Amino acid sequence: MSEISSATYADSKPHYRILDGLRGVAAIMVIGYHIFEAFATTPYDQKFNHGYLAVDFFFILSGFVVGYAYDDRWGKKMTMKDFFRRRLIRLQPMVVMGALLGTLTFLIAGREMWDGTITPLTMVMLALLMHMFLIPALPGAGAEVRGNGEMFPLNGPSWSLFFEYIGNILYALFLRRLSTRALKVLVLLSGAALATYAIGSFSGYGHLGVGWSLAGTNL
Repeated sequence: MSEISSATYADSKPHYRILDGLRGVAAIMVIGYHIFEAFATTPYDQKFNHGYLAVDFFFILSGFVVGYAYDDRWGKKMTMKDFFRRRLIRLQPMVVMGALLGTLTFLIAGREMWDGTITPLTMVMLALLMHMFLIPALPGAGAEVRGNGEMFPLNGPSWSLFFEYIGNILYALFLRRLSTRALKVLVLLSGAALATYAIGSFSGYGHLGVGWSLAGTNL
């Protein structure tokens, strides 16, 4: 880790156990959302229709944890290279493991797309390679091997790690340099934009279950 001693990163800050509990509640919400989603005929008769908002909570929590852990380490204690290395070690193993397990499951299931056609093995291997480097598949492209527009068809939830990386990059390059006042303005503007989108969203009911696909209606 360059010239920085590992002691620099000793776990010297208080651990908020309440956050672990909130993580558990949010995880249950996401699971419940997807379970009820499987039995719903439309987004409007789904019983747990807004459980996906727990993913937004995960992003907020991640932002807090990253800032809490690293804000006072920049400069002499930690370089940008060190930060990205630590985040890569933290996040990338989950990306690779998810890609491998998803590929194995897809192969066992017979490489069948949503419309019943069989995906060529070469396309599955291409999708695996792209997934391991977290390169999203474009809707309708060959690497979109399940045919439902997912960014990462071999392990759909990897889309959240993709945006986690983007958030980390923005934090390291820009956000950590902003003043508290500038951050407040950014939060207010972002909240206003989100509320505007929710009120006028395509579903008419403020449905914000988007981000998992690069298709225009889900981006």
